[in-house]
Amino acid sequence: MDGLKIYFSDFFNVDEDIIESYGAVNISLINDMPLFVDPFLLFNSEKEAYQNIHNNIIAYLLFLQEQAERYPSPPAGMLSAWYLFSEVKQTWLGFSLEGNAGRGLGKDFAINLHRGLQSIFKDFGKETITKSSHLEKLCLISPLVGRDKISDFTTNFTKKYLLEYTATFAATYLEPEQCQKFVVPKVEFSFETHTWKTGEYVLPCFNGDYVLLTPRDMLTRDDTFINRTDMIGNLQNIAPSVEDATLRFALNQYLTDVLPRKKKEMSKTEKERAATILIADHPELIDHYIKYKEDNEEQATSISKQVVQEVKQLFNCQLQELAKLLYTKTEFYASTGDSHDEAYRRVMFLKSVIEDMDGYRIFYLNGKPIRRENDLQIMYRLVWYATEYDVNREVNNGRGPVDFKVSKGSKDSTLVEFKLASNTKLRKNLENQVEIYKKANCTNRAIKVILYFTEEEYAKVTGILNDLKLHECDDIVLINAIDNKPSASTVG
Repeated sequence: MDGLKIYFSDFFNVDEDIIESYGAVNISLINDMPLFVDPFLLFNSEKEAYQNIHNNIIAYLLFLQEQAERYPSPPAGMLSAWYLFSEVKQTWLGFSLEGNAGRGLGKDFAINLHRGLQSIFKDFGKETITKSSHLEKLCLISPLVGRDKISDFTTNFTKKYLLEYTATFAATYLEPEQCQKFVVPKVEFSFETHTWKTGEYVLPCFNGDYVLLTPRDMLTRDDTFINRTDMIGNLQNIAPSVEDATLRFALNQYLTDVLPRKKKEMSKTEKERAATILIADHPELIDHYIKYKEDNEEQATSISKQVVQEVKQLFNCQLQELAKLLYTKTEFYASTGDSHDEAYRRVMFLKSVIEDMDGYRIFYLNGKPIRRENDLQIMYRLVWYATEYDVNREVNNGRGPVDFKVSKGSKDSTLVEFKLASNTKLRKNLENQVEIYKKANCTNRAIKVILYFTEEEYAKVTGILNDLKLHECDDIVLINAIDNKPSASTVG
């Protein structure tokens, strides 16, 4: 597959096994891979360098806590200098479904962190229940601080290590012409001058920017090991370790009275609200939960190894197999026609590979079909790269969010949306776009691709299309990914 480039190994002509043996992830340089640095893996690591990163994070938060006491109403310059961080996009890891540009840590995060350090975080660094302080307390307090914010904050403090880690790799395995000297801002914080230092590194260069490799053993996928959803779900497991009588009574009352009494009529939002009130009234529960996670710390490493391996299997091994099939068995990578013809033609090639060339196996992981639409979207984005067309994520334009916009100039664009048949909101999604599909001469035409894995899912989708009178719409393409499937009729 000469000329087809997706991964770091492709662009820099280095063997995948070398990257693997170095301990790094063979990232894609087309789109972020869905992994991120988990601060608990740094805390729990046997590597002194990782522990030092975690210690630096805690030291910085303690510094911010001191400043929060001095400046109850922080000046804008203070927030900008000490609280705002960009995403370290050069890792090509994270949650972006287009390219590698994320939002980073903005003003809302800065203000919430400042307020937290003045109130519920006031005892940060003085914990007596847990072995250590933990950055993840931020997400335990507020549902507004999610894994992406924790990851961005953590990666900014991991950046110095990653710069040195990648520079060493580059010096050992890459040619000088593949690298460039970069001056990198915000590499290390000086607690003496209260300023961020810049650094100078020779790093792999791609499209005028540097690239960072990240070790597998500091990465996870779905959420940090310490996270809010897990805390709420584990309140029952926390209870036995609570020694304070008042707190134990409040927790037991929540478990035996509030939840069971309202179990059937309580929505997920209401359960979240009830737990939030309990935690707000008894913030010491957070430390008991963290202690529970510290006592089960071996699970963090086990989960990390499993999910990183799954991402490698899906987005490296199986995706490469898909690209190979498309390259050798179809004309997927040849450009012809306008944006609609190009998008539709490639969708039909993808359909043919999946249905007729055993390509459906690529969409199974550990014997089970993929269940994340984001995975399907990222995979399609990664194989659609060798083209003269612009392929970008489309923002919500009033018709609902769309996966991709394929365009060639301002007047030639087509929307392509990928859905799993198992999506519980599929009917609503199709209902909202009925009129779009009925207007075949619409300037921005839309193609919807629906992947199904069982006969039941196929029946569900065809039933919806019949109800909405869309069963003859050419721009709705069903793809049969049933394992060991007989030939089945499809729509599209």
